Amino acid sequence: MTATYQRIVLASRPQGWVTPENFRLERVPVPAPGPGQVLVRNHYLSLDPYMRGRMEESKSYAESQKLGETMIGGTVGVVEASNNPGFAAGDTVLGMFGWQEYGLSDGTGLMKVDTRAVPMSAYLGAVGMPGVTAWYGLNRICRPKAGETVLVSAASGAVGSVVGQLAKHAGCRAIGIAGGQEKCDYVVSELGFDACIDHRRHGDVKSMARALREAAPNGIDGLFENVGGVCLDGALACMNPFGRIALCGLIAGYNGQDIAIHHVRALLVMRLELRGFIVSDHMADWPQALTELGRGVATGKIRYRETIADGLAAAPEAFIGLLQGRNFGKQLVKLA
Repeated sequence: MTATYQRIVLASRPQGWVTPENFRLERVPVPAPGPGQVLVRNHYLSLDPYMRGRMEESKSYAESQKLGETMIGGTVGVVEASNNPGFAAGDTVLGMFGWQEYGLSDGTGLMKVDTRAVPMSAYLGAVGMPGVTAWYGLNRICRPKAGETVLVSAASGAVGSVVGQLAKHAGCRAIGIAGGQEKCDYVVSELGFDACIDHRRHGDVKSMARALREAAPNGIDGLFENVGGVCLDGALACMNPFGRIALCGLIAGYNGQDIAIHHVRALLVMRLELRGFIVSDHMADWPQALTELGRGVATGKIRYRETIADGLAAAPEAFIGLLQGRNFGKQLVKLA
């Protein structure tokens, strides 16, 4: 009997909120690697907010997810069979095989990783794309100096949690914004932020700005923005002259909502630098970032938390939960 595995494809494009009906679970034959190819059994799948944008059929920085094809996503797994001299059975590899239990590759885009000091799953989080995103946005755009104040929204998430810790390592005051008291307590007590604001208690711009002024009495010098909306608007009211803003995500508008900015004048009056960025545009910085992040995780200087869904069939609900802020830290799906 032919061996099979599971994959999830995009069945339909969301109309507003993502629903389970937008996905379809399929079972397909396990392929045999041809000349130069590698067969990988995926152990973990990464779920990330950028996937919501790919589900739309619109002009963006990357091609839209095609209907009827395996959902895009980062994976880490183990080589089961190889006809490629660069990889051997048993190698642990990072790839982009998407929402499926197996992946076939000619080796392009695969990266061998060492799990002796860094857990396999961390290569999809703190020592993976989210960690590099944090590293790049903070170091290349926010450019923190000792004594400055750095604010990060979605501070308990896979990206934001690393941003704040790196800011502290740089000698800065780190302020976070997160959803719920439990997440705020974690950001301060576990990750070492100086303060964290619960955005659920500050649902309008004036209230958010007041809370930020209390937490950052000397103003904000660097802003790492993952959310937009009230978080961004309130922060703009508190920015210092010549502040730097790394615009990483706009979760508040992922379902197509308009994102108003009342304090847009601050961009001019405070002579702010605002730069949107996509980390895949900056591959030259990845080796340095991954080296520093790997060392930080291995030595315990960088801490992280994971929410792990069990089995591929659980991926759609886990993804919906991620978009609604139900996850804590990095959202993963355990496949093997």
